[in-house]
Amino acid sequence: MLSQKTIDIIKSTIPVLEVKGLEITSVFYKNLFTNHPELLNIFNHTNQQQGRQQTALANTVLAAAKNIDKLETILPVVKQIAQKHRSLLVKPEHYPIVGEHLLGAIKEVLGDAATDEILAAWAESYGIIAQVFIDIEKEMYNDSASQEGGWSDFKEFKVIDKVKESDVITSFYLLPKDHTVLPTFLPGQYITVRAKVAGQKYLLNRQYSLSDVPGKEYYRISVKREAEEQQPEGVFSNYLHNFINIGDSLELTAPAGDFTLNTDLESPVVFISGGVGITPLISMAKQIANTQPNRKVEMICASRNAKLQPFEKELISLSKQINDYSLSFIYENPSEEDLKNPYFKKQGYIDAAWLTSNIQAVDAHYYVCGPVPFLKAVVSNLKQLNVPETNIHFEFFGPSMSLEG
Repeated sequence: MLSQKTIDIIKSTIPVLEVKGLEITSVFYKNLFTNHPELLNIFNHTNQQQGRQQTALANTVLAAAKNIDKLETILPVVKQIAQKHRSLLVKPEHYPIVGEHLLGAIKEVLGDAATDEILAAWAESYGIIAQVFIDIEKEMYNDSASQEGGWSDFKEFKVIDKVKESDVITSFYLLPKDHTVLPTFLPGQYITVRAKVAGQKYLLNRQYSLSDVPGKEYYRISVKREAEEQQPEGVFSNYLHNFINIGDSLELTAPAGDFTLNTDLESPVVFISGGVGITPLISMAKQIANTQPNRKVEMICASRNAKLQPFEKELISLSKQINDYSLSFIYENPSEEDLKNPYFKKQGYIDAAWLTSNIQAVDAHYYVCGPVPFLKAVVSNLKQLNVPETNIHFEFFGPSMSLEG
């Protein structure tokens, strides 16, 4: 337990964290990787270079400061981050290194304003928060390894099929090289894929949603090819598209993530996807088809045009498996042929007016996934329609960002 004095000191740093938080986390990561370059084998280089990881950590540190006297209120966020840590194999021995460099960054950015008293308070608080992460992640590692077919490190998988789903998305079907049974997963979860890419000094890790249902002998991931000129995010996706073929191997960690379908409910579900954001949602929808075929499902898929929309046949076929199912394709720039598709419902973007006119299940749970601007727009529209926040579920690809502003 923290003393009231420590709590008061931490809370007194909130104003400076609101102004200097991103600068502190940027210095933190720079110094961390300078002194411990081996950690670049764990961290996602794209998120670093885009500044998303720095922003996410700044938000987390600020939330910890604001809730230092009631840390249980940020436990859901802690668990979400812990899921990513477990998937990337963050271990207890990494936390002292992180703590040392975080305190060093606070001192470097704030200078004399970072008094010994402030640094001591943050050191004490960090120790408690780090132990919470370590304990939660230990339980996650144990759960992952102890289930049937489970494992706790990276494991080699063989590509048994490679299927083009759209002009930019390709699916990879992955089978354990040792032919052991695959552990089950919750629809919506992801895996980490690791590979040594030519021209890259460090191992690269990327997290991809599992795009099929559990219970198969394989895992399926569906990867969008990013534009090669959009470095660095295109490095890994182009490596998979260009160089990984049937018979090749990839290393995977076990499924993780908390953006999952609530199968305890029978309430209607509305899935809203933007582009490759369909990947976790199609897994959820197919699971409903297998286990809750009487549950009402509305599927809304936004993309630039039909050539960029993956899984069209799979999405249409769900109408034969789910008794009350509707499908809507929304294209920003549809072709003349796209306009003839009976499932094409709108040109442009999803907005509150269209949702009001087309959503049939007002008491539904909404699952939303796509790029950050898409998430901001859709979640904002749902809130305008007075959908309870408890009924809105969304997933970021990468570090969690704020949807405000």
